[in-house]
Amino acid sequence: MADEPVFIFLATYDTEADAKLDYDAVKDLHSAGVIGTYDAAVITKDADGKVKVHKHEKPTQHGAWTGVAVGAVVGILFPPALLLDVAIGGLAGGAIGHFWKGMSRKDVMELGELMDDSSAALLVVGRSKLDEALEKAVTRANKVVEKEIKADMKEYDKEIKAAEKDAE
Repeated sequence: MADEPVFIFLATYDTEADAKLDYDAVKDLHSAGVIGTYDAAVITKDADGKVKVHKHEKPTQHGAWTGVAVGAVVGILFPPALLLDVAIGGLAGGAIGHFWKGMSRKDVMELGELMDDSSAALLVVGRSKLDEALEKAVTRANKVVEKEIKADMKEYDKEIKAAEKDAE
């Protein structure tokens, strides 16, 4: 199976409030049909460096992708000891491997360093190119970076559906 592109968009902020406003702009883009399947979350980091992922959507809105894609990327960027919200992407364990093999060490370092320099971020993971629409909508960010990775999305979808079934 040929790998398919997955796009990771990370924007950093001085405040959680600014990240949440841009998060709302992402939801508006999806509602308007500008961007397709995606997963997004606001990520905050406290003074001790502990990371928390804030989700504001119901899991049924985007199917199996919701929470799992963001959870997988966060799992790659931050060691478990730094995660306050260990419930993020409870199904993300198997997904981490699909994203990890598609990301270069340089990409992981760049995204991690970007998060190190801020207290809040907006992370968007999608199946279609995101940068043009998001860069216009995300107006409050200090820095923005987008990465394209390759992942076996058919196998990824199968694993997510099986994990959801097991969780029921």
